[in-house]
Amino acid sequence: MQAKERGRAERLYLRKRYGMGLLFMLPWIIGFAMFVLIPISWSLFMSFNKVQVAVGGFKYEWIGFRNYRDAFLKDNVFPIELITYIQEMLLMVPIIVIFALLIALMLNQKFPGRFIYRALFFLPVIFATGQVLSELFLQGAGDIPFLEQYNLLPLVEEYVGKQFAETVMAVLGKAILILWYSGVQILIFIAGFQTISPTIYEAVRIDGASPWDSFWKITLPACVPFISLNVLYTIIDLFTFPLNPVLKHIKDNMFKVDTGYGYASALAWIYFGLIFALIALVLWLFNRSLKTRRVHS
Repeated sequence: MQAKERGRAERLYLRKRYGMGLLFMLPWIIGFAMFVLIPISWSLFMSFNKVQVAVGGFKYEWIGFRNYRDAFLKDNVFPIELITYIQEMLLMVPIIVIFALLIALMLNQKFPGRFIYRALFFLPVIFATGQVLSELFLQGAGDIPFLEQYNLLPLVEEYVGKQFAETVMAVLGKAILILWYSGVQILIFIAGFQTISPTIYEAVRIDGASPWDSFWKITLPACVPFISLNVLYTIIDLFTFPLNPVLKHIKDNMFKVDTGYGYASALAWIYFGLIFALIALVLWLFNRSLKTRRVHS
């Protein structure tokens, strides 16, 4: 009897405990269901339909996977823009992460006024977003004049080949984004450096290790989780970039009579699937590297 009463009391305690937690989470659950889950489910439903605007609402005609097939078989723009932008993104992500790592190493040093420089690198994240960033690029603020002035295209074609030259030039033309899109990554790296105990550096310095050795043996291995976090953040940030041509193509198809919301939803889900697969691949690679480090250590 005592065991049963004890078990009943434990279940009652757990029920009250989890019930109180769910009560505090209830506003978030309601908001997630109304503003995220329902729109996402509706978008997935529309991707399998031909959606037409009719009197009093939308008219749905079930067509199965036709929208998904048309995205690759009939649409001559979407696959090209998707492949081109993914190529640019695969070049820009390591550039942004490496640039943020180097700047964070410098900003982590002790020198007068370093908080001012940290703020300067973070300010573009606050101001150059959304419509502001779009207007800046439309006015030519994101261009680098010397690319056309010195005609670097033949030189790039000579070293990387003609098939990748346009992608490399497009990335070089957006080099200003490296400054604008590295503020958050710099702060994450600086926070990661703070987790490394200074006594470790003092110990290796006494043993005769150089700063170069300390970076490769201590700093970089300790920052692997923060590198993975920055890679994931940068991928998502670039895939939601305001001037993303793939997103523009999806928005344009929303208002076309022959495509509409159904076809645009299918394009969006294809785009999301590729992003999700890329993020899963990055997570798998970093988890594998972390497990390898634990085994060797």
